[in-house]
Amino acid sequence: MKTKEQIIEFIKKQKTAFIASVDEVGFPNIKAMFAPRKIDGNCFYFTTNMSSMRSRQFKMNPKASIYFYNRGRFRYEGIMLTGTMEVLEDEETKKEIWRTGDTMFYKQGVTDPDYCVLKFTAVKGRHYCDLKTESFNIEELD
Repeated sequence: MKTKEQIIEFIKKQKTAFIASVDEVGFPNIKAMFAPRKIDGNCFYFTTNMSSMRSRQFKMNPKASIYFYNRGRFRYEGIMLTGTMEVLEDEETKKEIWRTGDTMFYKQGVTDPDYCVLKFTAVKGRHYCDLKTESFNIEELD
């Protein structure tokens, strides 16, 4: 089993994250997004639009999952984490996660009312590699 540090290092190397939310009738919805802007323990921070379907879904139902994978020539490895997603609109968090190029998406800058931060808190996960799958609880990893 990988350690928590090994899992985080694997995630940091990936350019894309897949984020799953639950819609109003209980079906999963998956979206590819840029990798997390910040990782702090078992919390992962992403940026998105306040007006997005995903933000609305997470406000209605915070259950979420994120998935990262690396497909090599001879090896496939994936990590799925499940937990909860919060939609953050506070100025302090938005400033911390903001990057200069974000004005391309949010014309009014860090104070753009359509800019928000998604904070995912992982509780458990599954790791797949070399035809082996292992489940784990985040808090139990060393």
